[in-house]
Amino acid sequence: MSRARADEEEYWHSSKFRAFTFDDEDDELSQLKESKRAVNSLRDIVDDDDDDLERVSWSGEPVGSISWSIKETASGSTSSLEGRDSSLQKGSSSCAAFPKPVSSYSLSSLFKGEDHHILYRQISFPSESLTDTGVKNYAPELRRPKAEYKDYTSDWSPKDTVRRMQRGKVCSLERFRSLQDKLVLLDEAVAGHDGNVITAVLIFLKRTLRREILFRELEVRQVALCHLIHFLRETGEQKFLLDLLRFLDRTEEVALSQYREHLNIQDVEKRREFLKGCIGLPFSAEDTSHIQDHYTLLERQIIIEANDRHLEMAGQSEIFRKYPRKASILNMPLVTTLFYSCFYHYTETEGTFSSPTNLKKTFKIPDKQYVLTALAARAKLRAWDDVDALLTTKNWLGYTKKKAPIGFHRIVEILQRNNAPVQVLQEYVRLVEDAETRLNLATKYKCHDVVIETYRDLKDRVQLIAYKCKVERGSAEEEKINSILNN
Repeated sequence: MSRARADEEEYWHSSKFRAFTFDDEDDELSQLKESKRAVNSLRDIVDDDDDDLERVSWSGEPVGSISWSIKETASGSTSSLEGRDSSLQKGSSSCAAFPKPVSSYSLSSLFKGEDHHILYRQISFPSESLTDTGVKNYAPELRRPKAEYKDYTSDWSPKDTVRRMQRGKVCSLERFRSLQDKLVLLDEAVAGHDGNVITAVLIFLKRTLRREILFRELEVRQVALCHLIHFLRETGEQKFLLDLLRFLDRTEEVALSQYREHLNIQDVEKRREFLKGCIGLPFSAEDTSHIQDHYTLLERQIIIEANDRHLEMAGQSEIFRKYPRKASILNMPLVTTLFYSCFYHYTETEGTFSSPTNLKKTFKIPDKQYVLTALAARAKLRAWDDVDALLTTKNWLGYTKKKAPIGFHRIVEILQRNNAPVQVLQEYVRLVEDAETRLNLATKYKCHDVVIETYRDLKDRVQLIAYKCKVERGSAEEEKINSILNN
């Protein structure tokens, strides 16, 4: 019993643990000294100067080089970590020895990403062990993890590729090499109903397929064909578009595409010759007539422009001195040319090219269009006599009357926009057949005589009395209203 008690006393007295005391300052001081010694010992092992740390392995190759990295990668991360720990424990003055196992890995296998997780672990261990020394990478990072390149290198199916393109992902189409794969890709793009994806796939096929093969496959895929034709027209690839239309035997579209080229010709004489050559293209009968009129109109415009430029520069024409031309008439539409002719050449005989009647007869301009254009031109010049003559007709008995194919209410509006006097407006407001429309126009443009006469014809005494308050006192209109009311 005494022996057991003696062993127990020896155990407690020989323990490395100290009993609790109230002397805290001594205890904290001892712990601080112990921590300082541990830190200093760790700094001696790790945080040596760069010049003192040996950077050459046992094979004589610099640590951190590509060949050293490959050999280090071949060895397992566990063995390399154990070797490094053992070498570091020898002290700061000794060389950092690293094991050199025989490696079966090649440089190509490393760059292909094989077993890259081993390299990744090998690179990451310095940051785990040497945290307070600024993280030294003993094996440099040769490439990123393969997962980062998944969008570019993965073997996506055509359907997955189209879906990723619809979401805005970057996908390489170069891996679709066979014709079958490319057609499947195009069919999936069409099925996705996304115009941008369809156009992107068509651009890829246009670049990687022969024209004959592409045209043959697009002939049975009308949606993709329409997208390609629209794309070619927008980008101006005229030669490729014409080849496609000829392959499809669309002769009229080929002719129209060739005719469209005249828009790119700036020189007037060259454009005229080009239009002359377009007349023989295989257009429909209606389109051929339009092309012929276009050529004839440009030919007339060239003649009129040359003559008027000479008259304007010579100062021989009063109208050109009073109203100088603001723009050339070349390449203008037919209606603009007719307005120009009615403005500057209204009195010329039908035998001249610039005569309005000649233009009307040559291009078969309808009466309604001719009257509307001529009325606007002559009203702008405030030639009210010409306006009256334009709207006056004779019957077979020699009687004259006013006639307007566009309606007198429109004539009144045109005259009012050109600041026609009230006397002229009243003359044509009276010719409006509908009484309500006539009253509205007369009231709007203050044609008092027409309003009074209309109320008189309607025998509306109440409205006459009400309208009497709207005219000036003592004016001729008030006297006229009083005369009608008294009778």
